[in-house]
Amino acid sequence: MELGLKGKRVLVTASTKGIGFAIAKTFLKEGARVVISSRNPKNVESALRELKNLGEVYGVAADVSSPTQREELVRRAIEALGGIDVFVFNSGGPPTKSFIETELGDWEASYRLLLESAVHLTKLILPQMVERKWGRVVYVTSVAIKMPIEGLVLSNSVRIGIAGLAKTLVKEFKGSGVTFNVVMPGYTLTKRMEEVLRKSAQLHGRTFEEELRELESKIPIGRIGKPEEIANVVVFLASEAASYVNGEAIAVDGGLVPTVF
Repeated sequence: MELGLKGKRVLVTASTKGIGFAIAKTFLKEGARVVISSRNPKNVESALRELKNLGEVYGVAADVSSPTQREELVRRAIEALGGIDVFVFNSGGPPTKSFIETELGDWEASYRLLLESAVHLTKLILPQMVERKWGRVVYVTSVAIKMPIEGLVLSNSVRIGIAGLAKTLVKEFKGSGVTFNVVMPGYTLTKRMEEVLRKSAQLHGRTFEEELRELESKIPIGRIGKPEEIANVVVFLASEAASYVNGEAIAVDGGLVPTVF
């Protein structure tokens, strides 16, 4: 299948590790030009070393929780690429806590990281897409917005706003040539997932290995996912081949979510 991504200008946030890194890597393999980002400059440098042989890639150190750093990220991405055709919003997760363990500051920080950042970055990037009458916006969230996960009350509660944002933008920007979709990864083998499993193991009095086996027994496909499997869906949604997919929230979870919708 021809995805039509060669030469497309792509910004992927939180993309030096895990799912974000896999997304950037897959775009590069399709011939896109990519800007990656992380709040940690060393992570940016390390990722660039791994990716540079795959194509044209640039890196920007930016904390998406900061409005000024978001603005600088977009400015530098446009400066490097000449514009942005595809925006993939990805972010780290908030701390693994139960409701009783959270403080008000945790909720404020989670809002800035998971929702405010997505809104602000979209506002900065979207006008040029509308002007060109072509663009792709893909928000990477979590199956937690459909199936709340124990110990992730902050993520369960705040990320769901992204789904409402995407559906609203579909209607407000109808006929613009821009599509908005949400990808909801299920359990995926990343360092973040390891942290969640260790927290869960502690809560249940089990070892990490026991917790992993217990988790995989709940996934119909029988195993935890790989970052590359999430990346494939994100890149497809950003392609010409997905031109009629708009306003969807797609779970990539091995069949974990039990609901029909």
